[in-house]
Amino acid sequence: MFTDVRKIAGLAWPVLIGQLAIIAFGVIDTAMVGRYSAVDLAALGLGSSIYISVYIGLTGILTALQPITAQLYGARRYREIGEEVRQSLWLALALTVIGFLILFFPGHLLQLARVPDALHERTVSYLRILAFGLPAGLTFRIYSSIANAVGKPRLVMFLQVGALLLKMPLNTWFIFGGFGVPALGGPGCALASTLINWGLAVVGMLLLTRIDLFKPFAIFEHFCWPVWRRQAAQLRLGIPMGLSYLIEVTSYTFMALFISRFGTTSLAGHQIAGNIGAVLYMTPLSIGIASSTLVAQALGAHRPEAARTLSRHGIMMAVAIACCYGAIVLVLRPLIIEGYTPDAQVAAAALPLALIVACYHVFDALQITTAFVLRAYKVAVVPTVIYAIALWGVGLGGGYVLGFNVTGLTPAWLVGARGFWVANTVSLAFAGIGLLMYWRGISRRYLHADAALQVDSAV
Repeated sequence: MFTDVRKIAGLAWPVLIGQLAIIAFGVIDTAMVGRYSAVDLAALGLGSSIYISVYIGLTGILTALQPITAQLYGARRYREIGEEVRQSLWLALALTVIGFLILFFPGHLLQLARVPDALHERTVSYLRILAFGLPAGLTFRIYSSIANAVGKPRLVMFLQVGALLLKMPLNTWFIFGGFGVPALGGPGCALASTLINWGLAVVGMLLLTRIDLFKPFAIFEHFCWPVWRRQAAQLRLGIPMGLSYLIEVTSYTFMALFISRFGTTSLAGHQIAGNIGAVLYMTPLSIGIASSTLVAQALGAHRPEAARTLSRHGIMMAVAIACCYGAIVLVLRPLIIEGYTPDAQVAAAALPLALIVACYHVFDALQITTAFVLRAYKVAVVPTVIYAIALWGVGLGGGYVLGFNVTGLTPAWLVGARGFWVANTVSLAFAGIGLLMYWRGISRRYLHADAALQVDSAV
């Protein structure tokens, strides 16, 4: 077990640092815009929820490249990796068009939230700026998928940490103004992120042509048009993966849209709690990515028993660390919230939500790590169904009933944002247990198939 934990940790810590650098973008945005104005903070919470839904849904499709590449790498079929990458770049181009239209024309989504005119205007400005950074974000996701798949997450980490170093000065410049640039408020942090995303995309593509590790893949050796057979294979895995990401994130997005009806203060408190949860989420996410890489490589090398053991140890590791994180949040939540906002009313709204986050995170760790392990097995359809039932049905539906007291039976302490967070915690427990049971069945199936193959070979 300790050997597997060391392997997973060796890949997970660079992923964690890189992911924390990226999530720090949101933390920095929240903290800096919160000191600019409460209206801009609310617009940031609403706008970022919409953007993340679009971005995660689209990049989730491209993330199919990671298990495909990892299995090919484990099987030493390097030239095929280059072809898969070229096909992913074509997919990214098509997805850019879809995402750009949604972000540049978000009116129909904002109508659902019934936001005030001032909040509406700031949110639209924020999303339209981010729309121009979407192509770069999708391109960089392809680079990070390749680097993670071959077990070199540090190549991603260094770029993400470098991006973080640029984030705060650019945010300060664009949010508060200076050197001839007017104060842009919330949209200013979107402009900073867009510029940084383009820098990451350009550097990432250059590294694919310069680093010796990637040369056997011959990614840019020649031009090719889309090949439907490979596109279809990526989409069969990528679309369910993208949908599962989309279900997970839109459950949070619609929470923000519904919670916005309780007022700016409730929405700002929800944004802070969401940021805390997002920071905690990075550790199990990193463990999931690392576990998925090792499991996929083991499967590509036809070692299903090793893949099953690695999967189990990765899941156990993530849940154990999540329990420790939950205890820390439980004890330190007043200090954590104080670091986000000086507004006493917003802090009071966030405090009970942070308490729920401490429990929420344990189930979040279980479900995300198990989901990534299943993706290493190239399994995504059933997990997507589990996500839909749990997160949209139990989480969002249950949150609506509790938060708005639809039945008239909801206890007073569950009315409002807390009702949505409690229901979402229950939904993650449902999803985590369901995914874990499904993984056990899938991993056993691979073991039996390998055993049958060995018998046939012996005969």
